[in-house]
Amino acid sequence: MKLSDTTAKNSFRYSWLLKRLFPYVKPFLGRILLGFLVAIPVGALDGVVAFSLKPYMDYVVGQKDWVFSLFGHSYTVTYSAMAIAIPFAVILFAGIQGTLRYLNTYLTDWSSQKITNTVKIALFDKLVYMDPSFYDENSSGVILTRYSNDPASASDGIVTYLRNFVTSLFGALSLIAVMLYSSWKLAVIGVVVLCAAFIPVALIRKKVKATSNKNMVLGGGITTNFNETYNGNKVVKAYNLEERQRHIYNDKIWETFNNNMSLVKRTGWMSPIMYLIASCGIALVLGYGTFLITSGSMTAGSFASFVTSLLLLYKPVKTLGNTLTGLQGVFVAMGRVFELFDLHPEIVDKENAIELKGLDNFIEFNNVSFGYNEEQTVLKNINLRVQKNETLAIVGNSGGGKSTLVNLIPRFYDITQGAILFDGVNIKEFKQESLRNNISMVFQDNFLFSGTIRENIMMGNKNATENELNHAIEYAHLEEMIADLPDGLDTVIGERGMALSGGQRQRVAIARAMIRNAPIVILDEATSALDNKSEAIVQKALDNLIKNKTVFVIAHRLSTIKNANRIAVINEGELVEIGNHDELMNIPNGQYKALYEMQYRKQEQGVA
Repeated sequence: MKLSDTTAKNSFRYSWLLKRLFPYVKPFLGRILLGFLVAIPVGALDGVVAFSLKPYMDYVVGQKDWVFSLFGHSYTVTYSAMAIAIPFAVILFAGIQGTLRYLNTYLTDWSSQKITNTVKIALFDKLVYMDPSFYDENSSGVILTRYSNDPASASDGIVTYLRNFVTSLFGALSLIAVMLYSSWKLAVIGVVVLCAAFIPVALIRKKVKATSNKNMVLGGGITTNFNETYNGNKVVKAYNLEERQRHIYNDKIWETFNNNMSLVKRTGWMSPIMYLIASCGIALVLGYGTFLITSGSMTAGSFASFVTSLLLLYKPVKTLGNTLTGLQGVFVAMGRVFELFDLHPEIVDKENAIELKGLDNFIEFNNVSFGYNEEQTVLKNINLRVQKNETLAIVGNSGGGKSTLVNLIPRFYDITQGAILFDGVNIKEFKQESLRNNISMVFQDNFLFSGTIRENIMMGNKNATENELNHAIEYAHLEEMIADLPDGLDTVIGERGMALSGGQRQRVAIARAMIRNAPIVILDEATSALDNKSEAIVQKALDNLIKNKTVFVIAHRLSTIKNANRIAVINEGELVEIGNHDELMNIPNGQYKALYEMQYRKQEQGVA
């Protein structure tokens, strides 16, 4: 699946999305619910100021004592006492609200980050098991955006927005309650205005979805540009590509700006429309309220309390509108997240898969064909048998399918037709982990992880003993290099091992392959990127690695090819010749002979 083609088709199925999210919310449900419970009084206390204006205006400003009855007894509160008590009560309630708001924010942020981390970990667990074809189809930027940013937008945003929704809802309800207490007639106008203010929210959800999806693709392109500029910095310098990279970045940035502004153009009118609706409501209230006061149906204090409630109501209503708009974006991100959860590796272990416990006799390619897609076949009807402890050199023109052939052995890709057999058993019968545990691979550009040399070597066999580690270092000719480093084996080599030279990185990779001690070794042009001095040292390390092993080697070095038991010539995806060096050189007009004359004779003359 190409992640840039996402549609987030389920982003409006709200109950379905929340049901899918619930397993990640459930462990933290207690704190989330507590946060929502705290949000209720945080919002409800918004009505305190408005409510206090009625007694303040009617009694304090009107200089009347408040006389009331309770349980058959009559009580009086003087207006002077109320003049002191009401302001202090407002301050007290504000302090309580502030404390509750802090608690609510802490609980929400704690829960949000916990859920986000849980979703990110679950997604990364899926990502690391995806097939190489998944990484072939998707850029690093899109993968980073989808697997890192979307979970934060979805899981973090849902709790935050729901908290804001609860706070604003109860803030609005408390103010409506004050309005009803002050005058139910005026409150009807206020509620109608409130309902009318939400109409624009329903009109923009599709635009939010389209903008969010496009921003995801653009964000992925921006991240890819960063990665390429970083990882390809020497190529950028060597070929003066600074302007190219800058233009790509600028174009993506401004395209994102234009995409966001197109949403603003369509949604920016929401706030003015809501403000206009609220203003119409206030105008109606002022007109009708004046009539109620002059007719004696309403006191000035009740009117002041009502108008204050109506004015204060605008903020929670606006927040509710923005929250609902934000939730649309959250649900779109959530839809994309669950698209990722619904992805599965194409290469999976079959039910009751068996353990591979080594190689006893042979590896066989039986009529094997393969293509990365339906339109292009890379390998065609390959028939080949390699005996245990045999070294097979694979040569051929660039792009002919040599690397593809060896990548099929550990099931990086599944073949289109035919079968690959270990001792007569199809490799699909084996557990992938056990299959790969029996194979050591050294690539042309070996990837080292940030960390120490020790950690990178031990990745080949995490259960290796210190003695096995030392043997791997010795046979990989790393002893002198490690002795010269300030922290020896525990020297941190930086991202991608950039603190080491190319030859040093290659020898660490060989030690990593050696410590695995697997019966099958695959060398994919392991020395082609090295200078002559580094190549000679690495070749000695490789010679130690392949002793008493079944070896597939894609090589450009003549001595490696000539020393192989057999040589397979792959051209245009077909096995065109196979034999040892002398046999192939005796084929008139043979392809190996032509390849030798074109590429390898100079090496032989150089050695001579």
